[in-house]
Amino acid sequence: MPSHPRRRTGAPDDKPDSALPDGREQPPRQRVIDAAIGLLTRGGRDAVTTRAVADAAGLQPPAIYRLFGDKEGLLDAVAEYGFTAFLATKHVDPDPPDPIADLRAGWDVAVEFGLANPALYMLMYADPTRTRSAAFKAGMEILRGRIHRLAAGGWLRVDEELAAQIIHATARGAVLTWLSLPEDRRDPALLTTLRESMVTAITDERPAVQTPGPKGAARALRAALSDQTPLSGAEQHLLREWLDRLANEG
Repeated sequence: MPSHPRRRTGAPDDKPDSALPDGREQPPRQRVIDAAIGLLTRGGRDAVTTRAVADAAGLQPPAIYRLFGDKEGLLDAVAEYGFTAFLATKHVDPDPPDPIADLRAGWDVAVEFGLANPALYMLMYADPTRTRSAAFKAGMEILRGRIHRLAAGGWLRVDEELAAQIIHATARGAVLTWLSLPEDRRDPALLTTLRESMVTAITDERPAVQTPGPKGAARALRAALSDQTPLSGAEQHLLREWLDRLANEG
């Protein structure tokens, strides 16, 4: 299971190690982010005060304001660090042998990160504006690439954008529901069931282009279309409109 990006095992009042592996001092900005993550992990969001963070980072409180503007700016930076750490856990296979197994694996990675880093995860998704971060967008592009490969292979049951929303919503809901439960009521079957419900909702058991009906074939052709086609722009627009109607029929 993925670990906290800067997991610490010391006592709650331990200060973060400010030295880099080569002996150089960490930049003040990173020291503050590390200190904030440590406080967040041990005591939740309420523990992340400017004074406590400054003390843990070995700085004066005014330094927090110079570096981040205010406490919300600091929390935004911590969330961005979390999205970057999450992005680093993602594995991208441009041609997976089993696209649905690849989908399951990606969903598991997302959920495991949230369960391993509960306080950080809740901060990352507490404010919808934080999902505008560059690292979050990069992670969504990886997800959309995975979905597009499913569509191109005829596996996708729903529109690509809806598939992305379902995957994201079920993974986030799984993490938040699990964390809200007392430990003695946390049943791993919950996670498995939510994952399989997601797979059933957005994919076909077999490539849809191998079964009767135009919907799966339309989705596959729509996903396979590229700009490198002899069709004119107007023709491409018209074809995509037809494919959209076929793919969404019923």
